[in-house]
Amino acid sequence: MTVLGQMMTEPLLLARVLTHAEKYHGDEEVVSQMPGGQVHRYTYRDLGRRVRSTAGALAGLGLQAGACIATLAWNTYRHLELYFAIPCLGSVCHTINPRLFHEQIVYIINHAEDAALFFDVSFAPLVATLRSRCPTVKYWIALAEADGVPPETPFAQSYEALLARQQGFPEWPSFDENTACLLCYTSGTTGNPKGVLFSHRTTLLHSLATALPDALAVSASEVVCPVVPMFHANGWGLPFTCPMVGAKLVLAGMDTDGESLYRLFEAEGVTFAGAVPTVWQGLIDHLQAHGLRFSSLRRFLVGGASCPPSIIRTMWQDYGVDALPGWGMTELSPIGTLTAAKRKHCALGGEERLQFKSSHGRPLFGVDLRLRGMHGEELACDGQSVGELQVRGLWTVDRYFRSEQSALVDGWFSTGDIATIDGDGYLRITDRSKDMIKSGGEWISSIELESIATSHPAVAMAAAIGVASGKWGERPLLVVVQRSGGEPLTKQELLAWYEGKVAKWWIPDDVLFVPELPMTATGKLSKLTLRKQYQDYRLPAEGGSLRNGAGLAATPAPTGGRF
Repeated sequence: MTVLGQMMTEPLLLARVLTHAEKYHGDEEVVSQMPGGQVHRYTYRDLGRRVRSTAGALAGLGLQAGACIATLAWNTYRHLELYFAIPCLGSVCHTINPRLFHEQIVYIINHAEDAALFFDVSFAPLVATLRSRCPTVKYWIALAEADGVPPETPFAQSYEALLARQQGFPEWPSFDENTACLLCYTSGTTGNPKGVLFSHRTTLLHSLATALPDALAVSASEVVCPVVPMFHANGWGLPFTCPMVGAKLVLAGMDTDGESLYRLFEAEGVTFAGAVPTVWQGLIDHLQAHGLRFSSLRRFLVGGASCPPSIIRTMWQDYGVDALPGWGMTELSPIGTLTAAKRKHCALGGEERLQFKSSHGRPLFGVDLRLRGMHGEELACDGQSVGELQVRGLWTVDRYFRSEQSALVDGWFSTGDIATIDGDGYLRITDRSKDMIKSGGEWISSIELESIATSHPAVAMAAAIGVASGKWGERPLLVVVQRSGGEPLTKQELLAWYEGKVAKWWIPDDVLFVPELPMTATGKLSKLTLRKQYQDYRLPAEGGSLRNGAGLAATPAPTGGRF
């Protein structure tokens, strides 16, 4: 006979996060870096009050349970208010990545059937072009003061004027914890973007898990700055984790260059921040150029792409800031693994420590990983077997938004990553399946080639792609951005850097030096763009010619997003 528990069964709803922050962390600050250098600050208690006003305004417009409501905004307090107000009503907050191509933005607004769109005034020119192409959007609301609606969008309402007319939402409704709360679309590099619909339950569980000591270890004593945009993969969950635990929350707005971030971190005493590798490299460049050091930053979360070992080493050895690399994806809410040490790793130092930190970490509670071989067989977690990474868990996608077909295979989601997993569960991504270079029937990891290149002190960024070879099928081509201000690096010097670090047949056949590399809408290196750009490239050994000793002078590739 089954005996049912005698405990309370309250649904896991995001309103609980907000009310907890109001009641128990009410005087803690939320700070926003606004355009023009202005800083806005208020408390979690103020946040709760304004969220209720926002919810009242939404209800007054008829935007209640089930409605999809879009945001086109940077990381500021107003965006945070929408992050809570929309889900707490039972509606869906659809965060739009403004760096997507224009046609993709139109597609996802129409696919989601958004009923309203809230936008920062910096996006007014874009919004003006969207109105005629997005028929489901009934309300356009500028995140601005009553007199701040941009002239490009005279059809829009003012957010602050809307809130001023509201008394506030008296009590949050209760509903099923599996109700949808957030909608994020993937970047759509191989077709139209796909929507991932998060529920209250999955989002709250993800926030709880990421706050644990062996995860992000976020607590009420921390000052956290999620530099990662809130329109990208749910802001890595930090906009919910921080109020849940009572951490001071610092929102960087649209200025994420090295100088702006350093000034913000120092002014607000930021102890922990999360961003993609390119942002951290920009911050390092600023520190080195001006002889600066951090006074408060102790740890940094890095995701979105594999972190070059040079960033981990420099931040630790030169500035005493510990890296927390991880792995995840939009379909995983998004965090899956983090590089938290076990007791046996605590004594590691020097290169051993760097090697440990260069993994992608072990799974959080609630996440399960496995490797699948070429014939569908499950591979051993021995740190050596290489296969396709699959995942399942408490906050993993089942099917994409508005799709009738499950995205799972035998209950597992196939990530498209090629990886190894060791006996403790530590994950090491060796490549994306589509980015592996197959030379003479053998695989070469583009990520490994890039990591070695960026470990050279004269290299800022690097990308390795496969180009056609009549003899070997594919051979590696290395495309490099040099650090500014240093001595020019030659092709021969960089290729010599690989000697003794990889097998000789892995060493790239050529090096191209370019001013910049193309990026996707989510801030990742766009290998797809590079492969298209160099699809007809001929290697020197097969009839190509170099214009100079430093490599072929290449035309800069276009960036992946609109902004």
